[in-house]
Amino acid sequence: MQKNNYPMVLRTLSAEEGGGYLVEYPDLPGCMADGDTVVEALAEGDDAVQAWIATAIAEDKPIPEPNKHRKYSGQFRARLPKSLHAELARRAELEGISLNTLAITLLVSGLSQPYGHK
Repeated sequence: MQKNNYPMVLRTLSAEEGGGYLVEYPDLPGCMADGDTVVEALAEGDDAVQAWIATAIAEDKPIPEPNKHRKYSGQFRARLPKSLHAELARRAELEGISLNTLAITLLVSGLSQPYGHK
């Protein structure tokens, strides 16, 4: 499978929407996928991009290039207190997931909440 280079928007789905996570690709109209976890939604999203492209080829439609104005590496560094790092590592271990997966899940959950609201 080819690496997916399309920018995406990932958000938490409310209980009314069925729960889980939704990933959308703004450069590919109508291309979206969901999953119960962030990892599952991202994997389903990669499959959706491949299916979208295959359909466009089959229908002889143009395939847009990934938006060149938004380039993100997918990485950033964060400094945090050692105690918080330890707490996150323990929670990830308890849940049987990587620290990265836990951090992504918590970030996505936080982004789904209106800023400044409790």
